[in-house]
Amino acid sequence: MESNNPSINIFRVVIKAGILLALFNFAFIFVKSESLGKISLYNSIFPGRERFPFGETRESYNISLFNLDAMFASHVIAGAEKQRDELRVILIGDSSVWGTLLTPDQTLAGQLNSDIITACGKKVKAYNLGYPTISLTKDLLILDQAMEYQPDLVIVLTTLEAMPRDKQLESPLVANNAERVQEIIANHQLLTNPNDPALIMPSKQKQTFVSQRRALADLLRLQIYGSLWSSTGIDQVYPENYARAQIDLDADIEFHNMTQSYELSDVLAIDVLDSLLSFDVPTILVNEPMLISGGINSDIRYNFFYPRWAYDEYRSIMQKYAEDHGKLYLDLWDLVPADEFTNSAIHLTPHGESLLAYEVAEKIQTVCK
Repeated sequence: MESNNPSINIFRVVIKAGILLALFNFAFIFVKSESLGKISLYNSIFPGRERFPFGETRESYNISLFNLDAMFASHVIAGAEKQRDELRVILIGDSSVWGTLLTPDQTLAGQLNSDIITACGKKVKAYNLGYPTISLTKDLLILDQAMEYQPDLVIVLTTLEAMPRDKQLESPLVANNAERVQEIIANHQLLTNPNDPALIMPSKQKQTFVSQRRALADLLRLQIYGSLWSSTGIDQVYPENYARAQIDLDADIEFHNMTQSYELSDVLAIDVLDSLLSFDVPTILVNEPMLISGGINSDIRYNFFYPRWAYDEYRSIMQKYAEDHGKLYLDLWDLVPADEFTNSAIHLTPHGESLLAYEVAEKIQTVCK
């Protein structure tokens, strides 16, 4: 005979609920949380963002996350049907391309799109796929997925700091996409160790729903921010005052613990650069502008990042690389005056960005000639 004791019935309900929750928690191991990033309110309810989500302050209506699918799903490129008369150009690079302290229309992509530029008989439409942190492998990770969007031209903007082999896995975006990075290492036969401890390989326990709740909450927050961002256009904080890029420098000749007695080319990830330029689409390689200091010890260092000997050798390596491989190359290292940099030796003012945009536009127009 079934008991009518309510306390026993409640106990059974609690037990069953606990079992179901435990099953759901561990069943989540078989769900690729990354794939949930493809579910997005952007490009449908909200417009797509002009640049990838990045930021950690609520005032920016933005968030940094490591889900590449969610990043692309929130970007305008995911919702933009390619037009027949469109020359689709994607820009790959670091925070200078993403546009630190710049509004979307002030970035390189924004300024290229502000004028009617034609090439190959089509109108140029540029997409900003830059992302803060400096690493060629980070750029390759993004470009590998960006090829799904049928670019007609890729512009890779880089600098020496992106090239040392010890920098390749430092970007959190790289470290937290270990499986994808391992696939890229295998597919491109890179020299990078696929089992490097810098790559975060989550255990089965770390793949449960409970362990993934932060990442899932970030996906939800990105959607919530869509309403605030689309109504304000704010996607980063623009402080009235900020520390300007360093002009007076230390008398330090080292670059990544190297001195001039080392062979710089031995520590550069040239194999990753090869892969960045190996896709079946025309590519322009740009050595991006940097601040050239005139302050204390500027005879030893160009800026915070680079002693003169290392950067000079790097420029020689890049020029020879472009010539030997027949690459379209722009060396714009000294294009922008020092007073047109903001809080870093690679972050430009809107005017500095316009100088860069002019040179890049000129190069784009030569692609089909």
